[in-house]
Amino acid sequence: MSYLAKPKLHHPELKTNRLGYTRRDYEGAMSTLCAGCGHDSISAAIVQACYNLAIEPHRVAKLSGIGCSSKSPTYFLGGSHGFNTVHGRMPSVLTGANLANRDLIYLGVSGDGDSASIGLGQFVHSMRRAVNMVYIVMNNGVYGLTKGQFSATADQGSRSKRGVVNSDAPVDLAALALQLGVSYVARGFSGNKEQLVPMIEGAFMHQGAAFIDVISPCVAFNNHPGSTKSYDYVREHNEAVNRVDFVPRREELAGQFTPGTVQEVLQHDGSILRLRTLEAEFDVHDRIAAINYLYQRQAEGEVVTGLLHIDPTPEDMHSHLNTSLQPLNTLDESVLCPGADALARINAALR
Repeated sequence: MSYLAKPKLHHPELKTNRLGYTRRDYEGAMSTLCAGCGHDSISAAIVQACYNLAIEPHRVAKLSGIGCSSKSPTYFLGGSHGFNTVHGRMPSVLTGANLANRDLIYLGVSGDGDSASIGLGQFVHSMRRAVNMVYIVMNNGVYGLTKGQFSATADQGSRSKRGVVNSDAPVDLAALALQLGVSYVARGFSGNKEQLVPMIEGAFMHQGAAFIDVISPCVAFNNHPGSTKSYDYVREHNEAVNRVDFVPRREELAGQFTPGTVQEVLQHDGSILRLRTLEAEFDVHDRIAAINYLYQRQAEGEVVTGLLHIDPTPEDMHSHLNTSLQPLNTLDESVLCPGADALARINAALR
């Protein structure tokens, strides 16, 4: 019954966050994706993260490309700004919007076809430029809208629903993000909301490019024996490198943890991300070790999830370019067109 609209009336006793918003205020339209689609679980995690952080919906700009994943922004943050771009071009549109108005919170939603195939170049350049955004890839390893062909992230040797074996090497977007110097890199699983929600919260509070690769099984075409992106496979082969908790600065919880079991990462905005280290003793500050660990576990047939890397002193595109602190869309003509004398000084400095 996906054609039915959600009721607009809210129960008067719904819980609210510190800004007075209910969880329903962060939802969108009814989903038209397949029942059980992992993308809907990711949408629910985004809703929960924004509710927990008390983000004002109108401060979020959500952008997407083409694909099942890029339809999902319709189903969350109905009160936010939204723009659905063409296939693979979301990163450049988001970059332009960010340059024009740095005061918004930018959320880029994409898929493995949208980002790892036609949009791979766009993905690479937005990451290396450290655009201040949360970039989420809903990764199912297939083209769901065109009947389940392998995408660029499908693992070599995995089988399609019809039994075809993929002979091509996969593109590992998380490993690529690490190589490009992204300051917040994580991988999650749509079936593990306990891990995914704080991971998204940390990404929203990070000052710089934050990339999350989320394994999201396609129940129509890629949730079968032989698939390495199915619910059963990921649950059986999941290697969680850490337990992720996000604790806003306003909540003093440091005293409740046993010394030596929690690693604190002070983020640029002053909030704290606390990571409970498991037996792997994973160091989220070591980029090279994270890359090596991904490939070591991949060779063993394991899917690594958790926070892979974070830079405690990140910088974003605006600091690199030394842009105006005031959003460009609010500057008046006197600033944007300073006159011939200013132009002459600029030209003289270039001689």
